[in-house]
Amino acid sequence: MPLVPTQELLAVTPLAAGAFNTVLLEQLEAILAGATRAGLPVIVQISENAVAYRGALAPLAAAARTAIEASGIPAALHLDHATRPDLIEEAVACGFTSVMYDGAHLPWAENIARTREITGRCHRRGVFVEAELGEVGGKDGAHAPGVRTDPGQAARFVAETGVDALAVAVGSSHRMTERTAAIDLELVRALRAAVPVPLVLHGSSGVDDATLAAVVRAGMRKINMSTLLNTVFTGAARDSLESAPETVDPRTYLRPAREAMADRVARLLTLLNSSPAPPAVP
Repeated sequence: MPLVPTQELLAVTPLAAGAFNTVLLEQLEAILAGATRAGLPVIVQISENAVAYRGALAPLAAAARTAIEASGIPAALHLDHATRPDLIEEAVACGFTSVMYDGAHLPWAENIARTREITGRCHRRGVFVEAELGEVGGKDGAHAPGVRTDPGQAARFVAETGVDALAVAVGSSHRMTERTAAIDLELVRALRAAVPVPLVLHGSSGVDDATLAAVVRAGMRKINMSTLLNTVFTGAARDSLESAPETVDPRTYLRPAREAMADRVARLLTLLNSSPAPPAVP
């Protein structure tokens, strides 16, 4: 199945789209296997950090497109947390169906101007654009109530930039390895009422299952996940190596890591699109 435009994927997803990051081919395969098991669409994400690790965007993008087309599952391909306009241009040329321009660290006027310019260029190519307002911590600084997204500013930002989705700061933080984030659900509801485009939750790895279900009910439409899946993947690989320390073939420990991540992807997608939500998973 060809890549599905991100706006179409969001429209056909029952409640909220799961958007999962990949760095390795095995993680990409796990995301698509998990979506297949759940029978639900999925967004595959490649971040600017992943591109820096691999040294280039094109090889991982080509692998993602090929794997998605072979999977038969409806999937979109998204560039996550891009701060470089040239990388966004490259992603558009590589066939990504959406990009996130992250100008949240910029002064208000500069963020609007740059986001509006990038959005215009992407829209001329039919590419969906996500932006961020407020600051979701964990990447380069602490998260505090003072940097949470203001509903009035969010509505103005969307109107002035023309973006298609907005990542908002409501209490989550990147790179959390404990699921202890305290989400401001009232703020989520206020943002949903104020903003006419889909809301995106970043830093979702730190949010427990019950709260994830509540966040979706409050109005989030795209849920980004990376650290939790990395934890599951790495934990399974570690267990395999500890049980057989003589292992030298990477397939021996990557296979269970891929399987564990696929299982978690399936469970997360089901959680995000069930009403009422199923019991929490450990």
